[in-house]
Amino acid sequence: MTSTPEHGHGKETLAALSLAALGVVYGDIGTSPLYTMHEVFAGSHHPVPITPDNVLGILSLIFWSLMVVVTIKYVAFILKADNKGEGGIMALMALAMRPTEEGSKRQAVILTLGLFGAALFYGDGVITPAISVLSAVEGLEVATPAFHAYIIPITLAVLIGLFLIQRHGTGNVGRLFGPVCGVWFLTLAVLGVINIADHPRVLLALDPRHGLDFFLAQPRLAFLSLGAVVLAVTGTEALYADMGHFGARPIQLAWLGLVLPALVLNYFGQGALLLADPSAIENPFYRLAPEWALYPLVALSTVATVIASQAVISGAFSMTQQAIQLGYSPRLEVHHTSAKEMGQIYLPAVNWTLLIAVIALVLGFGSSTNLAAAYGIAVTGTMAITSVLAFCVAYWLWGWPLWRALLGATPFFLIDLAFFFANAVKIADGGWFPLAFGLFVFLLLTTWKQGRSLLNRRLEAEAIPMDAFIQSCGQGDITRVPGTAVFLTNNPQGVPHALLHSLKHYKALHERVVLTTVKVLDVPRVPDAQRITVEKQANNFWRVQVFYGFTDQPDLPAAMEWCGEQGLVLDTMDTTFFLGRETLIPKMKSDMPFWREILFVTLFRNAGSAAGYFQLPPNRVVELGAQVVL
Repeated sequence: MTSTPEHGHGKETLAALSLAALGVVYGDIGTSPLYTMHEVFAGSHHPVPITPDNVLGILSLIFWSLMVVVTIKYVAFILKADNKGEGGIMALMALAMRPTEEGSKRQAVILTLGLFGAALFYGDGVITPAISVLSAVEGLEVATPAFHAYIIPITLAVLIGLFLIQRHGTGNVGRLFGPVCGVWFLTLAVLGVINIADHPRVLLALDPRHGLDFFLAQPRLAFLSLGAVVLAVTGTEALYADMGHFGARPIQLAWLGLVLPALVLNYFGQGALLLADPSAIENPFYRLAPEWALYPLVALSTVATVIASQAVISGAFSMTQQAIQLGYSPRLEVHHTSAKEMGQIYLPAVNWTLLIAVIALVLGFGSSTNLAAAYGIAVTGTMAITSVLAFCVAYWLWGWPLWRALLGATPFFLIDLAFFFANAVKIADGGWFPLAFGLFVFLLLTTWKQGRSLLNRRLEAEAIPMDAFIQSCGQGDITRVPGTAVFLTNNPQGVPHALLHSLKHYKALHERVVLTTVKVLDVPRVPDAQRITVEKQANNFWRVQVFYGFTDQPDLPAAMEWCGEQGLVLDTMDTTFFLGRETLIPKMKSDMPFWREILFVTLFRNAGSAAGYFQLPPNRVVELGAQVVL
């Protein structure tokens, strides 16, 4: 295991990290009480009749789902599978691929699973803001039906405002996320305790036999109810995905110390309320509160759901950046919204795509009940894939015996499958949306990866060997002019197209030629001391390799400054960066289907520039084009 960020800090730092984790890590799962119980007993898909036995059975299922799926699987087990302190399905995929051979079938399977899990994360990510904010604003209807006509407009206004402020960053208001969510979880606990005190019988649901009896008495209904029960554990992937920001211990401390008790108390409080007054099922969460507290509770709920949505949006930005770094996504425009926090980024293309999808969901489904049909299937798919990848890591990387790895992963995988198939019956009524969205993202990711591999093969096949070219430059036939030329290339063994075109057009080379290759390793971050390797070649040519982790933010000029320690001193004002810009021409009967070549060419043409991505000074960049037939 690698050290996590809290190591070496005192109790105050650990407490501060745990408080901060409340907003970022637990915003999604923390707002699930807004709609979970309502969907179980009054949802549009196989509602469970409200009887004392059914209420106790459902509460038992919710409690043990929180214990087994969240506490045991994620908090106790999955958080151990860190990639140099980083978590998330992309990091887990990179970890699982580490012991595999390049190009092997096992690597292909792991890669497919990891990319599909990441794609499903996006499908889940478009639903979380819509259902969370909508369910919070629907609390106004509990106060007075007169607000009914304003629910959708208010929801859209909140969501649009949230996406509009992304460009300015959330660093300042982000400091408030933890304390606000702390108040939110304390409120959940207090509301639950008040109602449990009136009907303490609901505490019997802590006994798992009530959940088992529910399954034995009504097996079909109990199985289908899992499609709504799973709403109580949506957001669990955030525990793992945000490990790199906070470390495992603060996440574990926040869950066991506050989040889990608050959620359990609130769900049991709603169960007690339903036992006393089954009509409260119209909105059991808001009916927990006295009338005087309703409007403040709606306001607090809306703020909590905005924080939950912000966590999902930030997660989508981070995952997209990781996909770009690992070569599964075209370069996109990345804005750094904080000079102090390296993780604070904004990707306009991702932001506006999510906003359009979220608006379409709110307008298309119209209520949180309808949206619940679309929620769950994507997140349960990601959870099942996480279980498979965790098995791969335990067996092949950690060296666990097969029986131990299977014993550890199989129970969780079977539970994930049960949740997945219980949600599968809702595909026709809305579950198709996150699946379709996820499949579309998966198609883009795999098309880009395959297209880049095809393009690199074409370029390598046409490349002139670099060593022979360097030797030929010492024969005195080529004029050398003052200055330094830096050529970016994926293939350090071949002459870059940009170098050949520069020589063809200018009939000269700079007195120093630096061939630079950027490599992204399967680790989250690379220390600055290990960022650069420099190799001096004949005739004043230099080979430079720059290494980044998949969460690092590339800054090539800053990285090149480290060359000085290895004998290559660069003056930015006397250095020109040469980039190749290929024009791709699709070809029938190539290594990719023609329709996929068209898609790749479209992605390639719309990808962000390498100059912007590597933060090169615009007035020191020259781009030279070339045509490549795929």
